[in-house]
Amino acid sequence: MRLTQTVKKGGCAAKVPAALLKEVLSQVSFSSEDPNVLVDGKDFDDAALYRVSSDLAMVQTLDFFTPIVDDPRTFGKVAAANSLSDVYAMGGRPATCMAILAFPTTDLDPLIMAELFQGAMEVIREARASLVGGHSIDDETLKFGFSVTGFVDPKRAWVNSKAQVGDVLILTKALGTGTLTAGLKRSEYCESDIQEALDSMSQLNNIIEDLSDQDLEAIHSATDITGFGLSGHSMQMAHASEKTFNLHLESLPLFERTMDSLQRGNLTRAHKSNQDYTRGSMEWKCDGRDRELVLHDPQTSGGLLLSVDSQRASSILDSVRKRFLKSTMIGEVQERSHVDLVID
Repeated sequence: MRLTQTVKKGGCAAKVPAALLKEVLSQVSFSSEDPNVLVDGKDFDDAALYRVSSDLAMVQTLDFFTPIVDDPRTFGKVAAANSLSDVYAMGGRPATCMAILAFPTTDLDPLIMAELFQGAMEVIREARASLVGGHSIDDETLKFGFSVTGFVDPKRAWVNSKAQVGDVLILTKALGTGTLTAGLKRSEYCESDIQEALDSMSQLNNIIEDLSDQDLEAIHSATDITGFGLSGHSMQMAHASEKTFNLHLESLPLFERTMDSLQRGNLTRAHKSNQDYTRGSMEWKCDGRDRELVLHDPQTSGGLLLSVDSQRASSILDSVRKRFLKSTMIGEVQERSHVDLVID
């Protein structure tokens, strides 16, 4: 059975549209009287930070979604890598995972469930984390993901609100998972056609292992790029930092088939909702509108967007490229102007 044919929307493209979510959450108070809550939901950061001691903070996050690929073991790998990503985006190391599973027991073979967990466990073990439990329900639509807890020194945690003027912006993975998996669902491609994207989505966003202490300290701010696309997540990061991000459209790393898939019209609802979400916060200074949808493409288990000291940018890029071959400098951080993003 092709898992993508059992759902209307797959992966992070199934997120609640960013504008709607922001409107709803604006009616909720996230303020906490607990001084140990260092990061909550108000800045749309990747995870929560809770101080345990002066040199230790707990990173908490969760993520789950519907099938984005047909092969259940690959789906398990992508779901695990995507859930673990939020801890890496905060500069932390994952420790424990708890599974979230909705499974249509009357429609799908239970062996599919086993394959989901087997694929996920491969990635969790690679992250040197532990699956310690979880919760499952019998539901009409397959959904899978994890709640993840990790740890970081609070003084070295990366948040999305500390980008500095003069920083260089580095993106660690190519863009295009949204359109390519939309093409998969429409039978425009088979999984072997988009293996490059599947491998990327299954890859852990663990860049810490390859960086020196100096390089780690030179990363001022970070976020991971998922369902709101590069446009939505970079806009949130620029806004939280009270800066303007200048993005170079021609520098954006793409999968081999990304532009072909977009030109074929392989789009999701999130392409439109991400475009609407960022329209008033973006200024164009080039004629690259034919590539605009790349910015709005909803990523699943996408790369990290790093705001780094320009003095260390080349060193960081060289180190990150050892695992992430398509890592690229895609822009700079500027003084705040009337918009969050400038596209040149």
